[in-house]
Amino acid sequence: MNISKIVKNGVAAGFLTLLVGHIADAQTKPLTGYVNPFIGSEEHGHVFVGANVPFGAVQLGPTQIGRSWDEFHGWDWCSGYNYISREILGFTHTHLSGTGIGDLNDLMIVPANGPLQLRPMKFEKPETGYGSLFSKQSEQCHPGFYQVHLDKYDVDVKLTATERVGIHQYHYNKTGNAHILVDLGFAMNWDSPVKTFIQQVNDSTFTGYRFSTGWSKDQRLYFAIRTSQPILKAEFYSDSTLQNGKQVEGKQAKAALFFDAARNPNMILKVALSPVSEDNALANMAAEAPSANFEVYRTKADQVWEKSLGAIQVETRNDTNKELFYTALYHMFLGPTLFNDANNDYRGTDKQVYKNAAFKNLTTMSLWDIYRGWGPFMSIVKPSLVKDIAGSMLAIHQQQGRLPVWPLVGSETDCMVGSPAIIILADAFGKGLIPVGQREQVYEAMKHTAQRDSMGLQYLNKLSYIPADKMHESVAWAMEYAIADAGIAKVAAALGKKADAAYFTKRSQLYKLYYDKQTAFFNGRFENGQFRRPFDPFYSVPVTSDYTEGNAWQYLFLVPQDVHGLIGLLGGEKTFKSRLDSLFTVSSELREGAAPDISGLIGQYAHGNEPSHHITYLYNYLGEPWKTADLVREVMQKFYKPTPNGLSGNEDVGQMSAWYAFSALGMYSVNPMEGKYVFGSPLFDSATLRLENGKTFTIKSKDNSDQNKYIQKIEFNGKPYPYTYIRHKDLMEGGELVFLHGLQAGQDLRCKRSEPTVRG
Repeated sequence: MNISKIVKNGVAAGFLTLLVGHIADAQTKPLTGYVNPFIGSEEHGHVFVGANVPFGAVQLGPTQIGRSWDEFHGWDWCSGYNYISREILGFTHTHLSGTGIGDLNDLMIVPANGPLQLRPMKFEKPETGYGSLFSKQSEQCHPGFYQVHLDKYDVDVKLTATERVGIHQYHYNKTGNAHILVDLGFAMNWDSPVKTFIQQVNDSTFTGYRFSTGWSKDQRLYFAIRTSQPILKAEFYSDSTLQNGKQVEGKQAKAALFFDAARNPNMILKVALSPVSEDNALANMAAEAPSANFEVYRTKADQVWEKSLGAIQVETRNDTNKELFYTALYHMFLGPTLFNDANNDYRGTDKQVYKNAAFKNLTTMSLWDIYRGWGPFMSIVKPSLVKDIAGSMLAIHQQQGRLPVWPLVGSETDCMVGSPAIIILADAFGKGLIPVGQREQVYEAMKHTAQRDSMGLQYLNKLSYIPADKMHESVAWAMEYAIADAGIAKVAAALGKKADAAYFTKRSQLYKLYYDKQTAFFNGRFENGQFRRPFDPFYSVPVTSDYTEGNAWQYLFLVPQDVHGLIGLLGGEKTFKSRLDSLFTVSSELREGAAPDISGLIGQYAHGNEPSHHITYLYNYLGEPWKTADLVREVMQKFYKPTPNGLSGNEDVGQMSAWYAFSALGMYSVNPMEGKYVFGSPLFDSATLRLENGKTFTIKSKDNSDQNKYIQKIEFNGKPYPYTYIRHKDLMEGGELVFLHGLQAGQDLRCKRSEPTVRG
């Protein structure tokens, strides 16, 4: 007997089995299996961890103790969750994802047993109140599903969701005095309850509302709760005082719902939300979650996520990049969120109820962030959503007299600077996503918003610039307004409004008035015309300096609407190249008091915040696309990791992820209103985009690797392609874009010519 032959055959057979197993796994693993919701849940990422469906009104997940005593005063618990925490107070039904301000965490529910505790536990002291420590080993999170074991109560928790209903499944291993606590008074971060109410409808149904103030100044949330087994006793509390009867109203309304866990240790809880009424919450439950079968809803949530992620199919030998890509898509689909009912009723920013709207009303729109990359990306993969965003913004204009800045659950927060809604509408208009019958109405909303006599616009009308001694962050306000003005000019021209187009084109050039030739930066300018002195381009403090979440280095390149004009302003291509190179090589030092948002630094390029996101792609305008390839790959490798602290800054409701998703496909929207996507360095061997119009667009990269990152040649639909961008309208027609990669930078003569390679 030939032992060596048997061993060889055995090894070969084993290897073959292993190989076949890997191939089978690659073929059968769902796209949801590549999503890691914990990426960005530690440090400054601030992402939501829990169960929801794409753009759902419900984000059901754990809420923890915000560490207000830490270095950032609890800032890293803006979502209500941070991966480093080891306690869970309970489960709330609304969360923000990736924001720099905290709110929501509404409708706290705690599956408990033992003595009734009406106040939340203190840090690391579960005996002091409701809440529990938990083991990370028991915690799982997948798209549409969350699971954890609460040690103190010995309760196994599973969560899933529909668009407007959160579904809880509890298994009580300890059954003594089993109860469910509903705490409507619980609040964290900026939130504070104003008026809360809960009542018992029958032995398994409870309804109520929670009105609160905070970042959203006037939030009105209605709910309905239904249990899978009867509640034997319901106690109602105003703060900690037991009330008579079957209801309670006050700032701190609470209810303790007791049931017989010894008879049946399994409890399913359905919680429906509505911005309109308790009756609508009940109707939402009837429409979306009529049964009490947890696995049915878990499976449906998974299917919805799989379909959404399947809009783009990528092929790669690098599973880490695939995980990062599909996690980025997942995070992009967490917001905006629905703010309507199943019958399309919603409550406007004027607090009036609007019936059966013709669009899906949306909220949680971080417009200053998402206009840059998220909006253009969604115009490719989900233009129907962009249409609903436009409809929502137009309705808000009618209700509050101006387009939104940062709308949150029925209130305008006015967070951030400029008029970002105008930019998104201009992009949507240029791509045919505004119905013909609404184009004039949309234009008038844009124009009206830009010509108000407030928020710095009054100074533009008088001086053509915003004085630094009259308004904080004046440079940031003015430069963002200039971007929006370019969008209005574009729409005006398309509608044949020549005078308006000329006026807003001129306003879009006013950024040049901030260019201080002595310092060679954009600088704050006082009412008397003088620039700020002394000047330090590394200096920036939140709110009171001339820039928003950045310094003069980052704002030097914030002119996406007029890159060629900026090149000329800085002295021509040679000087511009030098300044751009310097951005990435200068010291990364920040002055004391700088905002934590200025993060993810390469030199003074700050990837952790949005004003920098287009900058790596500017080399394409200078005939040096290989520098873009170098930097884009460096940013993807350095600032996107498959770990809880894998993001360099706030995820910002999808924009940080949009940069990665766009860049991994090999392009980015430098000017978010131009309808062109500038090439970088694609990561994947192949990416197939299944468009809503039924067409397919495929991106292929030949000889692609970490070393072969430079694009040598491009073909589009089988023909040589001479540009370093692709137009939106060409992409949406479907087809095949092929990149040939190589080791050598700058070998293609097309890339070396002096004329800008990005042109119309």
